[in-house]
Order: sequence, then structure tokens, then C-alpha cells
Amino acid sequence: MEIKLIIIGFGNVGQGLAQILEDKNNFYKDNFNCDFSLVAVCDSLKGSLYDPQGLNISELLQAVKAGRSLESIDAPTKGWDALTTINQSNADIVIELAYTDLKTGEPALSHMKASFRSGKHFVTTNKGPVALHYKTLKSLSEHHGLMAGIEGTVMSGTPSLSLAKESLMAANIQSIEGILNGTTNYMLMRMEAGLDYDASLLEAQEKGYAEADPTGDVDGFDAAAKVVILANVLMGADLTLQDIALTGMNTLSIDDINVAKVKNECWKVLGHVNREPDGSFNAWVKPVKIKASHPLANVSGAMNAITYSTELMGDITLIGAGAGRIETGYAVIEDLIYIAKKCY
Repeated sequence: MEIKLIIIGFGNVGQGLAQILEDKNNFYKDNFNCDFSLVAVCDSLKGSLYDPQGLNISELLQAVKAGRSLESIDAPTKGWDALTTINQSNADIVIELAYTDLKTGEPALSHMKASFRSGKHFVTTNKGPVALHYKTLKSLSEHHGLMAGIEGTVMSGTPSLSLAKESLMAANIQSIEGILNGTTNYMLMRMEAGLDYDASLLEAQEKGYAEADPTGDVDGFDAAAKVVILANVLMGADLTLQDIALTGMNTLSIDDINVAKVKNECWKVLGHVNREPDGSFNAWVKPVKIKASHPLANVSGAMNAITYSTELMGDITLIGAGAGRIETGYAVIEDLIYIAKKCY
């Protein structure tokens, strides 16, 4: 069955998704009866194309690699902005991969609303609209009888949300704790190897793990957004970013790291939420000293990990990639195939 797609935002993740669609579409047709057709791409810097019959993905990737505008490619329609693309295209599913704004959730929030109002399912890897506006997302999705895919908002393609929703909810999740930011985890690994905080941050930036402005990572805002998503989606909470107690990793010194090593311990920046006996929620992001025997102690580099503590199954820990061009693109594939199974 042909399923028509729009990609809003054609940066690293959009290109990674496009590459997967180019390489694996026959596999998805043969194994899942999903024939994905990319009919529109819209990027505020790279240009916009729409062809109701489907775009040539190889041409899109070649144009971007060569530094050319997408609009250098022949297509029936060019130059639409994101909202026009969503409203006027013949797509079935909108894939929203624009930048994250953790203050407003825009422009992804407007893209989400337009998707549902125009009768299209919505998939995003964008933390902004989910962390800030999950109630709106859920309400609009239910009101319009459409689906929202958000797997990529927490641990990239590692199925942190789908595993919990499909297999662990009935075990009664009591708390969630994990390494939810690869940048800080990489920095801690390098500090354990002898680099100081500034040197480890510079190296993380040079490798592309940290942004030029690393505040979102090192001060805990990125991990806090993921804690909000996990709590609200999996535990029925109604938390906001302001409910997450934050302590940045810049409070750690190389001496702290070395003292922990001597004691066979290590530091990890963890995100945590638990349900209190009175039904309230306790949530935080902070550096935590853990034993070397702890399940999260050996999670190194830019990897992520999450532990679900459940009433019936005890602790279950999931480890995997928390970022990456292909890895986050695959998170979208997970959502697309799930939507296809349920709706087509």
C-alpha cells in the first residue's frame, strides 16, 4: 500500500530518514506492505519541493550533498512554506523534523496543528511540542481520529517509548531513570580519562555531540525535556519543564571524577522521575555518583540508557543510541510502520 509522506526540515535527521527510505523501501514493501512515497520536502534554508507523484530521493540527497538548493530539482511545485506544504499536499503523514524550541514548541506546534486539521497523521522527533504541549497533541490526535508518532523524542531510534507503552505499562511503572543526554555522557567519559571540563566540552563540540551553545546539554534542559515526556506519556503525569529540578554537570570537577574512580564509582548525569506514595511526582536531572556495578555505569560515550522500575517485573534497562543521523531517522520509520499497521 502506498503511503505518501512530507518531510518538514531536511537537516541531518531528514537526510538520514531519506537515505533509509531510499535504501530500504523494497524491504518495507516486502515485509510490512508499506510502500512509502516522499511527495514533499520543505526546509527553510534548503528550499521546498512538491510532486504528488513522488520525488526522487536520490536527487534530493545529491543536491544537498553538492550544496545546491532543493529547488534546483525539477518538480511541479516549488517554494511552498511549511504550512502551505502541509495543508495543500496529498500526503498521508507529516514528518516534522524542524529545530527544537523548548520555550514555545514552535514552529513544530503549528505544524502539528495543521497536520491534524488537514487530516494527516503526524510524526516528530522534535522534543519541543511533546514536552510542552503533550495534552494538546493527544487531544487533537484523538479528536481528529489520527495518530501521532513521537518515538524519536527521547532516545533516537532506541525504542524507549514503544517498549514501555507496548510491553511494560501493565507491569506498573513506578519510576524511570536514565542517561538521557549523550553529550554529557561523552564528556564524563573523557573527564575520567583525564580531560578537564572545558577540554571535554571542546572535544564534544568538535565531534558534533555538543552545539556551539552547549547550554541545553550541560545545564540539563535537553534531558529535562525527555524526563517530562517519559513522565507524561508513560506514567500519566502532568509535568512541565519547571517541575524538573536541574543541576548542571558544570558543578563537577576533575577532582570529583578522580575521587570516585578511587572508590570504584563513577559519575553520570541522570534524569529521573518517580511516583510518590501520595500520587505526586518527583523529577530531576543532576550528576549522580553510582557504583561501578550499577547497570548504567558501563554506558559510555554518547550512548543513552534507561531503567524502568516496575511493580511486576522489577528493573528493566534498555541501552542504545540516543542520537545520530540514521538512528534518529530510524525512529521515524518505527512510527511510520506502526501507523501503517493501525491505519492502512
